[in-house]
Amino acid sequence: MKKILLKSTCFLLIPSVLLSSCATIVSKSSWPVSIHTNPEGAGISITDKKGKEIYKGQSPATIELNSGAGFFARAEYQVKLSSPGFNDKIIPITCSLNGWYWGNILIGGFLGMLIIDPATGAMWKISDSSIDQTLTKSKSNASIETTPSLKIVNIKDVSIDLKSKLVRIN
Repeated sequence: MKKILLKSTCFLLIPSVLLSSCATIVSKSSWPVSIHTNPEGAGISITDKKGKEIYKGQSPATIELNSGAGFFARAEYQVKLSSPGFNDKIIPITCSLNGWYWGNILIGGFLGMLIIDPATGAMWKISDSSIDQTLTKSKSNASIETTPSLKIVNIKDVSIDLKSKLVRIN
């Protein structure tokens, strides 16, 4: 009777210890995110939730991003897309709970659930694996500012700095 109890206990404990971090074993903690823009060659700047820039490049690109940002903390990113003559676009990337994390409950891996998966970041997954954006043309005032123009103003409305630059015309 004692041998059967011992064998049963070993049969249950050994797999739970060996397979105690389900998401870390079955899944991963960094995920590829592919970015495509129209127009191609747009600038890409990715910052984490602390505001630190972790990637700078041009589209199209595929970047590996970590899903965890510390113990029990999911990562969050801001992707800024920019191109001359187009409006900048900011897209958030968020992480959600990885389904494999719940596998720890099924196989009794409380060590994996409370320590290993949260520490490695494997308990999270990046929801959006692809960003496909079309940038809109900007209605910039730059073309208006660079074209010569004539403005008539009252001398009382001119600042002191500009008055020193005035030229008298006879």
